[in-house]
Amino acid sequence: MPDPTRIPTTPAPPATGPVPGGLAALRRRTASRPCPPCRCRPCRGPITVASYNVHKCVGLDRRFNPQRIARVIAEMQPDIIAVQEADKRFGRRVGLLDTEMLREAGLSLVPVSRLPDGHGWHGNALLVRAGTPLAVRRLALPGAEPRGAVITEMELPAGRLRVVAAHFGLLRRCRARRAAAILEAIGQGESMPTLMMGDLNEWRPGRRSSLRALEGLFGTLAMNPASFPSRMPVFALDRILGWPRGVVRDVQVHDTPWRASPPTTCR
Repeated sequence: MPDPTRIPTTPAPPATGPVPGGLAALRRRTASRPCPPCRCRPCRGPITVASYNVHKCVGLDRRFNPQRIARVIAEMQPDIIAVQEADKRFGRRVGLLDTEMLREAGLSLVPVSRLPDGHGWHGNALLVRAGTPLAVRRLALPGAEPRGAVITEMELPAGRLRVVAAHFGLLRRCRARRAAAILEAIGQGESMPTLMMGDLNEWRPGRRSSLRALEGLFGTLAMNPASFPSRMPVFALDRILGWPRGVVRDVQVHDTPWRASPPTTCR
């Protein structure tokens, strides 16, 4: 499933170095305390971020069409987009995206893959319009099937931003373990505005959710709109989460005339 997102480009507070005590200390220092614009350099306007499960570039008509996927992405005009299932799953993980069309749309791949012809890490790819990746971490996630997440710190025109791109599986206990692993990895880094986005495959709200641990950092997950199934969305499987609180607003599913999974957007 897809999901684009608009967030305010609130610049990063001064870097504080590795977070002492990891995630627990990060929570204590920032619990329910957004980063007010007045404490940062002037905000330069919102940016659009998106998360899009392209299903290996196979659309609703079951046809492989990377050009169609590129057109949908271009429609959204994202500044940053996390793409799931951007590579072949079995055998050599060759990239499936039409990178030439995406470059024409102003988007460049963040160097995530370890293969010269790959696009992502466990299928998770990141594209950015204007920004410089400062650090890229490939995180192998625990669970019954091979899954991974990409954690990228980048310098944008509006300031520094950490982006976590992930694709969780269908087993509830594995999703809970993967959420915990990502939280721990975030807690090991510097304090900076952070986005987590991807197809997290969790449809249960509240106490039954395998993603409940994420609420300790990102707040309630209820604001994300239904995005699955794409023909008549009922479940909010695609998520765009932000820290500090209030950095993500106005999440919505992108409406596209192309026969591809519709994306999700947020401001």
